[in-house]
Amino acid sequence: MNNPRLKYGQLVPNGLAKMTALEHYLNTETGLEATLLGFVRLRASLMNGCEYCIQLHSGELKKLNETAERIAGVGDWRASEAYTKRERAALAWTEAVTNIQDGHAPDAVYDEVRAHFSEVETVNLTLTITTINAWNRIAISLGRYPGHGSSTQANEVKG
Repeated sequence: MNNPRLKYGQLVPNGLAKMTALEHYLNTETGLEATLLGFVRLRASLMNGCEYCIQLHSGELKKLNETAERIAGVGDWRASEAYTKRERAALAWTEAVTNIQDGHAPDAVYDEVRAHFSEVETVNLTLTITTINAWNRIAISLGRYPGHGSSTQANEVKG
């Protein structure tokens, strides 16, 4: 088994604590549905190829009693009728923000988000997307994901 590149949880505990505090805020103070947050995090993680986060957020969605069909289908959500219009808008925004280099979050996608989310919810949704992207990038670049390092070390990643 390969060793992680850095033990970043031990090196910068205060920085990771701030990210974890932001996650706590997003999960408890925004009013955004837990399943919606889970689907957004799972979609971004799938796009980024973060195996640790894919497993984590799939498991969280299962605990929220989401169906296997909806969990498995989030990678190709456009081809499914299993998602609400609000969820579809959030997933499209997730893709636009995650791939910000491709079109800089087009107005049409933003307009669809705004049709289903208040201004405050749009900011909190965007914070959720940017935060999971940060966790994905930390996990992938520093080597904390299943198959790379020990399972105890992988548990340091919260995203």
